[in-house]
Amino acid sequence: MTDPNAAPQARPFALPVRVYWEDTDAGGIVYHAAYLAFMERARSEWLRAAGIDQRRLREKEQVQFAVVDMQIEWKRPARFDDLLTVTASIAGKHRASFSFAQRVLRGAELLVDATVRVAALDSATLKPRRLPEELLNACP
Repeated sequence: MTDPNAAPQARPFALPVRVYWEDTDAGGIVYHAAYLAFMERARSEWLRAAGIDQRRLREKEQVQFAVVDMQIEWKRPARFDDLLTVTASIAGKHRASFSFAQRVLRGAELLVDATVRVAALDSATLKPRRLPEELLNACP
């Protein structure tokens, strides 16, 4: 359970996601790749909530991000029309990458547990580069 008095960066960012038919197989069970999209949205919204404008980073500082590693454990299936909560919090940071701890929950039930490492890339060359200072400061 999160501490309501904790600093905003210390609490996991939470994004509500409704499961639509397009997210499921013929049996109404969420297709495994849909979870990747749910987690991507949560990471992007985490950045936005932290004041990081990805468009500005790409256009002005020539920085973009790419997922370079994922560790995922699917524990329980989500189904059509479920209301999920997808969380994202920083699990670690390095000079050119940072890792997110992510979870997909249905109420209090843990459905997916993941760690996702994201690298900062130079937009022109797509080679790794140092994380921008504003991102380092936003990551606890």
